[in-house]
Amino acid sequence: MDRNWDNRLINGQAEYRDIRQDHWDKVADSMKLWRGLGGYYHNRLSYLIKFIIPTGQKVLEIGSGGGNLLRSVKPSLGLGIDLSQKMCSAGKSHHPNLLFIQADAHYLPINEKFDFIILSDLMNDLWDAQQVLKQVRKLCHQRTRIIITSYSKLWELPLKVAQTLRLAKPNLLQNWFSNLDIKQILNLEDIEVINHSREIVFPFYIPLLTPFLNRFLGKTWPIKHLALTNLFVAKPIIRDEIESRKPTVSVIIPARNEAGNIEALFQRTPELGSGTEIVFIEGHSLDNTYQRIVEVMEKYSDRNVKLFSQNGKGKGDAVRCGFDKASGDILMILDSDISVPPEDLSLFYDALVENKGEFINGVRLVYPMEDQAMRYLNLLGNKFFSSTFSWLLDQPIKDTLCGTKVLYKSDYQRIADNRSYFGDFDPFGDFDLLFGAAKLNLKIIDIPIRYKNRTYGSTNIHRFRHGVLLLRMVIIAAQKLKFI
Repeated sequence: MDRNWDNRLINGQAEYRDIRQDHWDKVADSMKLWRGLGGYYHNRLSYLIKFIIPTGQKVLEIGSGGGNLLRSVKPSLGLGIDLSQKMCSAGKSHHPNLLFIQADAHYLPINEKFDFIILSDLMNDLWDAQQVLKQVRKLCHQRTRIIITSYSKLWELPLKVAQTLRLAKPNLLQNWFSNLDIKQILNLEDIEVINHSREIVFPFYIPLLTPFLNRFLGKTWPIKHLALTNLFVAKPIIRDEIESRKPTVSVIIPARNEAGNIEALFQRTPELGSGTEIVFIEGHSLDNTYQRIVEVMEKYSDRNVKLFSQNGKGKGDAVRCGFDKASGDILMILDSDISVPPEDLSLFYDALVENKGEFINGVRLVYPMEDQAMRYLNLLGNKFFSSTFSWLLDQPIKDTLCGTKVLYKSDYQRIADNRSYFGDFDPFGDFDLLFGAAKLNLKIIDIPIRYKNRTYGSTNIHRFRHGVLLLRMVIIAAQKLKFI
């Protein structure tokens, strides 16, 4: 780059910074006497971000202002960084349990790693958003989540009017990023968006009307496109090489009335990572499944196999029992009917350890199926529910009921710790995991598999009774994840 042009850029950035620092100092002074009508907007934004961030996390907010948002998420360590010294002073005064540093977001003076990093309404006010994201990326570990809120350009004129009427905090000239702009600039710094939602179609509070507009109507097409704020949850893309110590694997196999498939499961389940254990959970079979597992364990004594009888009932209970008994770093579910080839587990293992995703979900609806593998009404139902749950979870889920799901045990423990939010609602086990992963903003990816006819026994799925249960799952996801 030409040196003179480089100097002009630096000087321009310094002037830009000084003007904004002076502006936000003045805003900090005025806030002691005047708050405008933005209280509902900021309260709603705090509620949405608190929904994403569990209590007790290490949280950094860049552009923290007076620290009210940072305080609301109840961090174990909360650090606010703001360009305005007066904003930082206000934060220290009002929230003595939080830390505040006056600094330019383009040159962050810290090296700490954080669980969550918040950039709330900051992108619109930056000189160089990519430079700030470069700084943010250095403060991330593998499970860091970056939360970004950004105004929609549709609201440029209404916001100017509100600021002129002193109904909103005054702003200087703003950047206006489209959603695609934000996703692309994140990608340039090896950060990927996990989910994106449009929030707050009506930023002023009128009892009954405002909650209805923002919680319900504003989440539906086409009204959602009129929203004031875009909320992104993103994660760093980890490109480091796979660790030399490969993780251990536990394959959990719920087995009810599957005696004819047991030996094939021993033969076909691959050894993965630094060691694979197979955990059978036998579920009150009417045939000799339990005895058959014992017999085959003796025959294949070289395999690391555990066998437990299920105390409760249903596949969901069996999966949770198996996960609790498992000792591996990675947890895998494999249906005992062998409709998903056990050999395909290596694909799931590779996707997880190579950081392609954090929750790996099998998909039966891509490759052609064998003729009797899935009845036509079941296929239609699966396609309907996959589209519905993709909308509800804000992540693409092509097949919710494929039995093969894979995740790290540490992430499963986080799902289990957060289970009280949803309650004991899922007899299948699939939705307990999917909803929990979505609530934690784990990156969910699909892996297509070849779905085979079962060769022994009959299905335990009852299409109409279980269809009603699936509708109940839709209602729970809507209440707990979408219309919050």
